[in-house]
Amino acid sequence: MSRRRSGSPARSLPVLAAGLALVLSGCAVSGTPSASRPPTALPSISAASSPEPAPVDVSAELAALETEFDARIGVSAVDTGSGRQVLHRQDERFGYASSIKALAAAEFLRSVPVGERDEDVTWTAADVEAAGYSPVTGESIDGGLPLAQLAEAAVRRSDNTALNLVLDRLGGPAALDRALEQLGDTTTDVVDEEPALNTIAPGSTANTTTPAAFTADLTAVALGEALPSADRALLLAWMSGNATGDALIRAGAPEGWTVADKSGGAGGLRNDIAVVTPPGRDPIVLSVLTSRNDPEADYDDALVARAAAVVLGALQ
Repeated sequence: MSRRRSGSPARSLPVLAAGLALVLSGCAVSGTPSASRPPTALPSISAASSPEPAPVDVSAELAALETEFDARIGVSAVDTGSGRQVLHRQDERFGYASSIKALAAAEFLRSVPVGERDEDVTWTAADVEAAGYSPVTGESIDGGLPLAQLAEAAVRRSDNTALNLVLDRLGGPAALDRALEQLGDTTTDVVDEEPALNTIAPGSTANTTTPAAFTADLTAVALGEALPSADRALLLAWMSGNATGDALIRAGAPEGWTVADKSGGAGGLRNDIAVVTPPGRDPIVLSVLTSRNDPEADYDDALVARAAAVVLGALQ
């Protein structure tokens, strides 16, 4: 591609504080290679030193939704205040689609110095055409935009070209994959940029993750010490108030709860990952990943919203 960028490749990720080490589980789904680690529940941040409560069981409700929508639902939720969890197919693989953009933006904030975030980047009409959905960059071909605005556009507007330009700055999809590994996530397999990242080949782990892995990642970057506090706040601001998530976890959250999320969808895949904050309580980190069983079926926002309602209702 002919897009141009300024700046240097991102620095390597330093070792995180031991208290935030994330235990990620092995992953398997029919016909998909599994990771090497056995399934392990994700510890909460604030309750890590306390005995872990048994997961809240909503398997019957989620199984009923799977039957109704002819779909597979993966859930990993952790209440960071109480340590309670809701888990369902948490170690099975799903395509992540555009939900990876939140983690790409987090790595941008971690690895790109503040003084370099306003560097202007330019691209071409061919870049936009190749990437697909690009509501921000498609209108800014002539003048370009600063890196930070591209990172925000990738999250807030799910702009595909913006993601590709951010990945360029990081060193490509492989650089994001390495950053997640150093964060503790050896499950998520970042291989492609947009639009190829939406393609999930049978039997391949490329462009897939698990609910447990994404919840661990989001906990680390949004609530842990992977980012400085100012950058955590900026990431959550980019994930807040976005129309792309209105029909998903936000639609299933109890009234008065705030939701900072990043959605993803392609074909029969529909996902949403979020930091959900009840009034007067610590946040709940939630990943809802779904896949229709019929390869010709389109995704349904209502499946994610109703699954989120079940999960958040159980943690209310």
